[in-house]
Amino acid sequence: MFDLTLIITAAFFAGVLNSIAGGGSFLTLPALVYIGVPIIPANATSTVSVFPGYISGTVGFMTELKAFDRRQLIVMILLSVIGGVLGALLLLVTPSHVFNTVVPWLLLFATLLFALGDKINKLVPHPQNMDSNRTLNKGWIPTLLVTIYGGYFNGGLGIILLALFSTLGMKDIKLMSGLKNALSAILSSSSVITFALAGIIYWNEAMLMMIAATIGGYCGAILVRRLPQTFVRYFIIVIGTVITIAFFLR
Repeated sequence: MFDLTLIITAAFFAGVLNSIAGGGSFLTLPALVYIGVPIIPANATSTVSVFPGYISGTVGFMTELKAFDRRQLIVMILLSVIGGVLGALLLLVTPSHVFNTVVPWLLLFATLLFALGDKINKLVPHPQNMDSNRTLNKGWIPTLLVTIYGGYFNGGLGIILLALFSTLGMKDIKLMSGLKNALSAILSSSSVITFALAGIIYWNEAMLMMIAATIGGYCGAILVRRLPQTFVRYFIIVIGTVITIAFFLR
């Protein structure tokens, strides 16, 4: 009962955090590891648990996505499918002891990325005179690399995608947020299918966490109008720091 309560609570608040600012995987992954799920299946199950939030987030930006250049959107979708599968396959062939060693560093990277996200977006180059419906012709390479990272490890993906879109000349934050959610949903679905075929998802835990995360995402949409964004960001950074330290000690 304690284990179920822990993962449901973690998934609920992960849904809340993802709805407000991101960072939900900081809760779901360690919760699964704590109850005894091996690290690689825990990462796969964590990806499944936060997946519904990406879909609902995409629906909220359909107006901006429909106005985006259709050809560019199709290219990004295809790259997300490929990247999600490649990242998932890379996770599957990674030995558990190697991933155990890598996870604390990935968590540290994701925490720093989240903490410095605003500064990173200000530092990346912003091409002049670029319309939101156009991207750089060579943008498919970094897009593919980012989606592979997302398929392998979901932490900090949103910040990386926003930084990527900035380098491609996009300036409409609503469009960028919509694309972030859409690509995250697509690459996560590719990863989920790959993990499911490999049989490494703990479905009982995943289904409960998906329901809790969906409810949390709805509550987060309500809280986003009441809680200061600065408070939420600092809260997520503290959580990420504590969990990162715990995994290093582990």
